[in-house]
Amino acid sequence: MTAGLPAPVLVALALVGLVGGIGITALGPGGVLPTIGLFTLTGLSPAEVAGTAIVTHVATGALATAAYTRSGQLREPVTRRTALVLAGTAMVGTPVGVVVNTAVSHRAFSVVLGLLVTAVAVLVRYRERRRPAQTPTGHPPPAVVAGVGLAVSAAGGLVGIGGPMLSVPLLIALGVPVLQALACAQAQSIVIAGVGTLGYLAHGSVDWALAAVVGVPELAGVLVGWKIAQALPTHTLKYALVVTLLALGPYLALHG
Repeated sequence: MTAGLPAPVLVALALVGLVGGIGITALGPGGVLPTIGLFTLTGLSPAEVAGTAIVTHVATGALATAAYTRSGQLREPVTRRTALVLAGTAMVGTPVGVVVNTAVSHRAFSVVLGLLVTAVAVLVRYRERRRPAQTPTGHPPPAVVAGVGLAVSAAGGLVGIGGPMLSVPLLIALGVPVLQALACAQAQSIVIAGVGTLGYLAHGSVDWALAAVVGVPELAGVLVGWKIAQALPTHTLKYALVVTLLALGPYLALHG
């Protein structure tokens, strides 16, 4: 596929991968950018877009998980529990998303996803404004986390996102601290990407050359984003998250 694309398009895809990687570990929603780039800049079918994008998240999820383990977030028992529940439910939700991809139009799902992303942004912002600064935050019960994991992994399998795009804002809205939400979502993304890759490989819907064009810069971006997340104040990360989601929501709904 790369041989048929002009150099500017390949450069654009690489830049999309880099920015997407930064967003994955700094904000969470960055994982959707490779999907958007592949959909708008190439002639791939929806299944090939999802399959090629989700392949890149196998490596980014593993690297990001290692990074957040090193910085301590995934060493906390409650954070590990949430991460394990998210990863476990992804084993069930992701195959459902892959199967649905063959029956639902990409356009229809883009509208739903765009509305969902916008709603999540509003929810995170509302909770931040309403919650007193002294109120402690914490992890929701495992049953609630399982519900989030199933929904997010099904969406991830459907459109080729690793999971942090939706898991991070939803976990934050449920009271999980920003860095812990980012860490949990990275662990979940390994399972979503791994299971999703196997599903799309079975359908022959992975373009390995384009996956490399997007995925290698994406890995570099993951490390940059992790550094940014460690350096910026929590309220700054939340503000950036809300702004990013509000920008992505209409784009997904109108350009799917």
